[in-house]
Amino acid sequence: MGHRLSKIYTRTGDAGTTGLGDGSRVDKDHIRVEAFGTVDELNSAIGLVRAETLPAGMDELLGEIQHRLFDLGGELSVPGYTIIDAADVTALERHIDQHNAALPMLKEFILPAGGRATAHCHLTRTICRRAERRVYSLMRSDAVNPHSLAYLNRLSDLLFVIARVLARFEHGSEVLWQPKPKPE
Repeated sequence: MGHRLSKIYTRTGDAGTTGLGDGSRVDKDHIRVEAFGTVDELNSAIGLVRAETLPAGMDELLGEIQHRLFDLGGELSVPGYTIIDAADVTALERHIDQHNAALPMLKEFILPAGGRATAHCHLTRTICRRAERRVYSLMRSDAVNPHSLAYLNRLSDLLFVIARVLARFEHGSEVLWQPKPKPE
């Protein structure tokens, strides 16, 4: 299973570098660190959604996603390592289709608002989009598993659909955007 942390602080990062999973060291603001750090932030945000009251099966789904995000973070922290695959992306697509089938067609933009779980889910979706951008930036300079980028892209779509489900579960409906009237 690898090394277990027996000591939480090591002092090895005090000079502004951090260790990668392969033992190499990079600056703390290296794009690779930004990428796996944002995936970690995304995982924590999903934990906030899970802390709320959710519809049946939603906590289990989000828990599965957290495990895959931990895999993805590990993948990103070890250059050349891959674990996320096409089946992981396809699984998200199945969940999107399943949850979206029960929702009415979107005719208006919706606000990232509603109950607590809904609002947390919308925030989580935006963090997911940022993680996707960070991984894309990393791909410009280093080889990255393309399934990882696709996974984050599908996950943000799934989080949008879940937020719609949660809005109905918590609030009964979504909060629709009301654009400012155009001047005459």
